[in-house]
Amino acid sequence: MKKPMLLWMVSLLLLTVSCKDKEEEVSPEVPVMATLAGASEVPANPSTATGKAEGTYNNDTNELKLTITYQGVTPTAWHIHKAAAGTNGGVLFDFGNTFTSPYNYTTTLTEEQEADLKAGMYYVNIHSATYKGGEIRGQLSVDE
Repeated sequence: MKKPMLLWMVSLLLLTVSCKDKEEEVSPEVPVMATLAGASEVPANPSTATGKAEGTYNNDTNELKLTITYQGVTPTAWHIHKAAAGTNGGVLFDFGNTFTSPYNYTTTLTEEQEADLKAGMYYVNIHSATYKGGEIRGQLSVDE
């Protein structure tokens, strides 16, 4: 009777120790998102159009993947700009001239671009004929 009890206790101890030794795997992918609105443009505009950019950034491969969706706007141009919230900046990544919603975009960032993304220096901007400087905009944020 003592042997089965001893075996059971040793098994339980080994199971407990082996569970504590295993480190939880942390995914290299972190969520990235932006909510696009006319109020976020600089200067702000009264457009009722809306949009989102949602995706992931992979810290191991430096790959940025976004799905961009929009409603209420007929785009004439769209891209990612580099500038802090409340300021305008130059185009960094162009999405081309095929305007579909949803639209999937993937690019690989340099170390400097990764730092800028994580510092909140990138925004998605969708331009239209009515708002040539941008109808809806959203600052990309990384949730680490």
